[in-house]
Amino acid sequence: MPTDNHSAETASPKRDDDSPWKEALERFFPEFLALLFPTVHAEIDWSQGVQFLDKEFQQLVHEAKTTRRYADKLVGVTLRDGTAVWVLIHIEVQGEAETAFAERMYTYHYKIRDRYQVPVAILAVLADTDQGFRPQQFSTALWDCRVDFRFPMVKLLDYAEPERWAELEASDNVFALVVMAQIRAKVTNDAETLKGWKFRLIRLMYERGYEQARILELFRLIDWMIRLPKALEADFRQTLYAYEEQQRMPYVTTVEQAGIQQGEALILLALLQEKFGHDSAEAYRERITTAEPEQLLQWSKRILSAETPETIFH
Repeated sequence: MPTDNHSAETASPKRDDDSPWKEALERFFPEFLALLFPTVHAEIDWSQGVQFLDKEFQQLVHEAKTTRRYADKLVGVTLRDGTAVWVLIHIEVQGEAETAFAERMYTYHYKIRDRYQVPVAILAVLADTDQGFRPQQFSTALWDCRVDFRFPMVKLLDYAEPERWAELEASDNVFALVVMAQIRAKVTNDAETLKGWKFRLIRLMYERGYEQARILELFRLIDWMIRLPKALEADFRQTLYAYEEQQRMPYVTTVEQAGIQQGEALILLALLQEKFGHDSAEAYRERITTAEPEQLLQWSKRILSAETPETIFH
């Protein structure tokens, strides 16, 4: 898939790819499955809710000594026949092919199943730009002893093709905007062009008529995925201010609200680190950065008298 024309003078800054995906999966997990894995979505009894099993997953898989980064979410769900199962979503976010990918999927599967004795499914999402990288199975054999492990895989680059992109733009699934933001961040090297895409996606978000809380969530994700150089980011925000004014949006703009929420999270993380140390701050970082403002305020009050981090977040 060819990328947009490159301009060295306006190259975009490096993105923190894994964090927005983790937040997106937690905020929009049913929508994520409905868009990218619809047959899986149809098998789940959503009335039973979902459970995010981050601690269980971290106990099994220690961070590898590598510069590679991934977004992983282990989720407990209930099937329509009442069976409790676990689903691991593994997203390749660094954008480079890897020969050991399929073997890692197999390792995750047997580690989870062996430890917890539950049915497990591994779903892979590839956000790289190599059309030929499409791992879907891991096989190994010695004499007549054989392992043949297969897993569902979605290649986001496929959605950059005109017909698939049109489907995303026409979709009423909120997660389509997240996928579009990730695709444009990956295939667009010219920052001026990327600025245009960023505004187009934000405008599309408004045009869909989402409530204010959802608009704020989506804005934070899109803004996180599509990073611009400072000068172009300032231009983008001025354009967005003018658009929000034209559309008679609330007095506190989306950009300002997102900034306020991010600032509150950073303050709480700083207080947590000061009182309980770096490890405690890192352990609760994701939970804090994805929390609503009201929850951040409540936790900030608790930290004043808390004797342990657990008493803050119970």
